Amino acid sequence: MAVVTVPGSKSVTARALLLAAAADGRTTLVDPLRSDDTEAFVLGLRALGYTVADAGREWTVDGRPAGPAVPTAEVFCRDGATTARFLPALAATGHGTFAFDASDQMRRRPMAPLTHALRSLGVGLIFRGEPDHHPFDVVADGVDGGRIRLDAGTSSQFLTALLLVAPLFRDGLTIEVEDLVSVPYVGITLAMMRAFGVDVAVDGATYTVPPATYRAHTYAVEPDASSASYFFAAAAVLGRTVTVPGLGSGALQGDLGFVRVLEQMGAEVRQTASSTTVVGGHLRGVTVTMRDISDTMPTLAAIAPFADGPTTIVDVANTRVKECDRLEACAQNLARLGIEVETGPDWIRVHPGTPTAGQVETFRDHRIAMAFSITGLRTPGITLDDPACVKKTFPTFHEVLAETVAALAGEAR
Repeated sequence: MAVVTVPGSKSVTARALLLAAAADGRTTLVDPLRSDDTEAFVLGLRALGYTVADAGREWTVDGRPAGPAVPTAEVFCRDGATTARFLPALAATGHGTFAFDASDQMRRRPMAPLTHALRSLGVGLIFRGEPDHHPFDVVADGVDGGRIRLDAGTSSQFLTALLLVAPLFRDGLTIEVEDLVSVPYVGITLAMMRAFGVDVAVDGATYTVPPATYRAHTYAVEPDASSASYFFAAAAVLGRTVTVPGLGSGALQGDLGFVRVLEQMGAEVRQTASSTTVVGGHLRGVTVTMRDISDTMPTLAAIAPFADGPTTIVDVANTRVKECDRLEACAQNLARLGIEVETGPDWIRVHPGTPTAGQVETFRDHRIAMAFSITGLRTPGITLDDPACVKKTFPTFHEVLAETVAALAGEAR
């Protein structure tokens, strides 16, 4: 058996950083994720005038319920979607002009639901390129709040960004959501807001946030469930046993539901309050809806050739507007490796087969790189055109995977 230590959750770390910045007092974050995305978030907070101190396994953040401490700032969000979507919403609660920009990859990703919502709340936005995309300036004078409608059908991050900052609005905020993907991520947001002292009233698709003050405290970041999916998939395709501590039955992250997909395929899943174990075996083809755990879609697509029948993944249209078009990226790479694959607007079907050696095009997408690294465990000669892109969320991925494989090889002996 291999026991794999997975770094902290990107989703939880980003939310915790924003909540800490908005809280009254000093918050300590324990075991936050260190990656390119979270570094961009921290640098963005510092640019906005917040004090973030790095003490190894702990980060401290001095909160400001009144919003950014400076009247002007320039924030570069790199590739980070949470940085690019959460921090402009936080900046809107301040007073001044705050310039935001991002990488070419992030400039292409959608922002319109959030920018439309901010403008409807009276926030000034000046676009310096394509409308409703980075780069843009936030011209802020605080936010009164009120009631808005929001389309969250392409990303739950738009809803999360508004929920997180809504307690700082003078009158709070009521959000009527017209569509919503990745529902469990909103569950993370609500649970973390509650941990920082603010309860959100939820009535169907309507979320009501009162004006309130977050409470600073010490907050432990749980391991990243999306990152854990690659190691659970490794157990499934190698017929071995992998345990990830820190992710148990009480975990916040919906992406831990990926192990239930592996269970449908024939793997054994054992879960306690503090850990999850996957034991691999004969894999069956499945048809599965992954709307709520779509970040793990590439993981499933990459191991699907090793099942005994076709695997069909449905309701994942939102994966086409991630770091790349993940449906097409998976389809193209599987075809390049000799696997029969079909796609539609929101689905992909992977037929069983034996992948051949070849180079995987990552499209600078960390999840494509990590997912097809698991394919390579059963297919010698698979390489990645950009292995370093994993730094976005899991800089030590390749080293940890190598250690895991070595441990599993020892088990085989």
